Amino acid sequence: MDKMAVWKQMIDIIKTDVTPATGCTEPIALAYAAAVAARELGEPVRFIDGLVSANLMKNGMGVTVPGTGMPGLSIAAAVGALGGDADAGLQVLQHLNPDVVALGKQYVADGKITVSVKDNTPHVLYAEAVVYGGNHRVQVVIVDDHTNIVYIEKDGRPILDERVEAGSEEDPKIAFLNDLTLADIVEFAEQVPYEDIAFLIEAERLNDHLSKEGLTGNYGLKVGYNLQQMIEKGLLADDLMQSIRIRSVAASDARMGGAAFPAMTNSGSGNQGIAATEPVTVVADFLKVDEERRVRALALSSMVAIYAHSFLPKLSAFCATVTAAMGAAAAMAWLLAEDNPLGVIEKAIATMSGSVVGMVCDGAANSCGMKVLASVTSAYEAVLLALSDVRVAGSDGLVANSADECLRNVGFLASKGMQQTDDEVLQIMLNKNQV
Repeated sequence: MDKMAVWKQMIDIIKTDVTPATGCTEPIALAYAAAVAARELGEPVRFIDGLVSANLMKNGMGVTVPGTGMPGLSIAAAVGALGGDADAGLQVLQHLNPDVVALGKQYVADGKITVSVKDNTPHVLYAEAVVYGGNHRVQVVIVDDHTNIVYIEKDGRPILDERVEAGSEEDPKIAFLNDLTLADIVEFAEQVPYEDIAFLIEAERLNDHLSKEGLTGNYGLKVGYNLQQMIEKGLLADDLMQSIRIRSVAASDARMGGAAFPAMTNSGSGNQGIAATEPVTVVADFLKVDEERRVRALALSSMVAIYAHSFLPKLSAFCATVTAAMGAAAAMAWLLAEDNPLGVIEKAIATMSGSVVGMVCDGAANSCGMKVLASVTSAYEAVLLALSDVRVAGSDGLVANSADECLRNVGFLASKGMQQTDDEVLQIMLNKNQV
C-alpha cells in the first residue's frame, strides 16, 4: 500500500474513532439501542428489558447519565426509549427535555426497567434493549462498537440481521493498525495535507469546553476546581504541569458528572478523548502555536492513542486512559522537542510503559477523573524526562527497547494478563456495601 493510501486509511480511522458523544459511551450504547427499539415499536413504551455484557455493566453502573442527575443503565435505557434521538448515535441523549427525564425516573421507580448481565456472550461490548408496548415488542442488539446495531426484531420477525460469529474473521482495521509504527504516525502527522486533518480542531473545541464547564465546580468530584483553588491558596504551583492536570481532569469531572455537553471521544471513550487532546491543547496554548501546528499535534495524539488501543481489548480491566495519554505524550513531546521529536516520543512512551500501566478500570464513575489525572501527569513527566534524554530502560519489567514493542507488551498485559482481574472487579462491584 502506497503512502497516500495509508494516510487516507488513517484519516478514515480517525474520523471513525474520534467522534462526539454526550455521556459515558457504555450507558449511551444501551440508551441508543432503546431509542432505536422505541422508534421501531411505533407506540408508547410500557416496559424495557436490557441485557448487557459484564464489561458494559461494569462501566454503566456508577456513571451519571447526562441531563438526568442519576447514575446507571436503567435511567439510560428509560430516557433513551422515552425521548432519545434514534438518529443521533452517541449523542442520542443530547436534547432530553425535563418531562422525558421525569417520566424516565418514574419508570425506574415503578420497576418498569430491568437491566441484567447477559451470560456467555462472546462480545465484551454487548447491549440489548427489548421494549414492550401495548401491542408490539421490539428487540435491538448492539455488539463490538457502541453504535453497531447488528439485529432488530419486531414481534418475532427480524427486520435487520447482520450478526456474525464472534472471532470468525480478522478485523481488517485492527490488522492495519497493528502493522503501523510510531515513525509512520509521526510522518503522517507532519506531512499529511493540512486540509485533510483540519476537522480535528473540533476535538479541541469540544473537550476544552467541557474543561471550562468542569472548572465551575458543579460536577463530579470537582477535582479540577479544587486543584485550581489550591493554586489560589498557594498550596500548588501555577505552572504548565498543573495546567495540564487541572484542565484535563476538569473535563473528566464534567463528563462523568453528567454535563449535557458532548466530549470528543477516542477509541469509543470520552475520557480517552479527553486524555488524548486536552494536554495537547494546554501545551499548544502555552507555546502559542498556530492552528495548523496544534491540529497536526492533535492528529499525532489521536492516531497514537488509536494505535496503542489497537493492541487492547475493546473493554477490559485495563484503564485505557493510560494509552490515550500516551498519545498526548507523543504530541506534547513533538511540540516541545527542539530536535529529533521521534526519538523524544519513543523515550516518553517507553517511560510511560514503566509507570502507570496496569491501572485497573473499575467501571465508569466520577472517580475516572482521578485516573485521567494520573495518566496525564505520567505523560507530561515522561515527556520532561525524555527531553533530558532519560527513559526507562528496555531491561525493566514490561518495558522493551522499542517503544512500539512496549505498546504490544501493554496489549498482552491487558488482553491476556488481566482477564481474571476483570471478573473479580465486577463481582466486587456487584456485591460491595452489603453489610
